[in-house]
Amino acid sequence: MDHFTYEAGELRCEGVPAEAIAAAAGTPTYVYSRATLEGHLARIAAAFAPVDPLICYSVKSCGNLAVCRTLAARGAGMDVVSGGELFRALRAGCPPERIVYAGVGKRDDEIAQALEAGIGLLNVESEPEFENIARIARALGRTCRCALRVNPDVDPRTHRFTTTGTKETKFGVDIERAHAFFRTYGRDAHARLVGLHLHIGSPVYDTAPYVESVGKALALRDALAREGFAVEVLDVGGGFAADYETGRSPSAADYARAIVPLIEPAVRSGLRIVLEPGRSIAANAGILLTRVQYVKRSGDKTFVICDAGMNTLLRPSHYDAFHFIWPVRPGAGHVPPARTREPAMAGLVPQDVVGPICETGDFLALDRAMPPVERGDLLAVFTAGAYGMSMASRYNSVPLPAEVMVDGDAFRVVRRRESLEDLVAHEP
Repeated sequence: MDHFTYEAGELRCEGVPAEAIAAAAGTPTYVYSRATLEGHLARIAAAFAPVDPLICYSVKSCGNLAVCRTLAARGAGMDVVSGGELFRALRAGCPPERIVYAGVGKRDDEIAQALEAGIGLLNVESEPEFENIARIARALGRTCRCALRVNPDVDPRTHRFTTTGTKETKFGVDIERAHAFFRTYGRDAHARLVGLHLHIGSPVYDTAPYVESVGKALALRDALAREGFAVEVLDVGGGFAADYETGRSPSAADYARAIVPLIEPAVRSGLRIVLEPGRSIAANAGILLTRVQYVKRSGDKTFVICDAGMNTLLRPSHYDAFHFIWPVRPGAGHVPPARTREPAMAGLVPQDVVGPICETGDFLALDRAMPPVERGDLLAVFTAGAYGMSMASRYNSVPLPAEVMVDGDAFRVVRRRESLEDLVAHEP
């Protein structure tokens, strides 16, 4: 699944020792593997090849320009949700016709930015938003292609904060309202309603919710055709899971086996398919390197206090998410033959891996069985490439970490570590 392996007792990213990266770039640092990014994109493309989708990488999962450039060079489009992400996608060299733009709160200036760039598809989330897009398009003398985001009322059985396809969410239009939406807006001359958009949540570990939601969308497409509305594009969305070292994540081929047979007949009749994977491309392609500052024992607890915390990687604190954590040089007998939730080896000690932030909720792992560590040891937090750096903050006025891209036996800093001066650069 990735190119982070233990060899001769130490962690390597592709051909580079993790310690060499930390020595050059400092900690905390996010490290991305180019080979893993390209490999995951290739697996999705191969799995869904029978329907020839436009694969639009979800920039929100990891928007570093080096990551986006790597994927755009391999033919990926970009899924964006803000003017900033659109700016990143264009700066990374993604052709505008391969960009789709979602999000419930697009500002007028962001809509104008998208129209002037000539992006491929604007995903519309509500009646007021469509009216605003059409108004701005008329004022600019532009036309654009739009897809209606329909809410299929499907439970993806994931975390409640990332469930987006049930009826009571802020996203999309209830599927029952789609007919009225097309009747009202489906013949606008400037905002052309040509598609349907789905996104039910993330990460979705079961293929059944996709089968249900795609089935509803295809039935809606047929019904709209009977009313004279041609749906040319179906954006299936994203949400494919990544393997967080638990062994329960479906592969790209598993998702394709469930989805492709449903949409193949429609594709043969001219339907264009869009996918929006993010986590399934970027998560396993990144690790977070963090240095142990102190080991503190309090009562029956052992706290491993690191220079990375909830400000650097929010997912454990925010979503109660699991990330495998292990020393970069774990010592004899502690190199894991497989990275799993419960490593089976002697000499492990339950420890809370925590950060420097002044919050009790500042942790990367609780009661985690790991080898004993000491001040100065380097730890790797795995599967951190998605929603790691993109959700990092400057809380407690801690500068943002560095980012590094590894390519074979070489690596380079693709985002320098922030300085203290950077913290106040925007303040007079």
